[in-house]
Amino acid sequence: MATYDYHCASNNQIVEVKHSMTEKLINWGEVCRHAAIELGSTDADSPVTRLISGGHVVKSSALKNPEASCPPGGCCSGGMCGF
Repeated sequence: MATYDYHCASNNQIVEVKHSMTEKLINWGEVCRHAAIELGSTDADSPVTRLISGGHVVKSSALKNPEASCPPGGCCSGGMCGF
């Protein structure tokens, strides 16, 4: 499950929600249901926008099946650049 931030223009709230990568929430009711929060005074049909958020850097050594991001002698010395 991935974590996404959704903004509702009707109430100016940003809510963090976890759901599958293939799913996209389109209204405040869906966001509230996934986040297990109350609708409040905002209409359930109010549109929401998924925000772009930064990714996290994970060292390959922390993965279950680690493999280097770069070939030895590639673009970076530690194999961490992702190219």
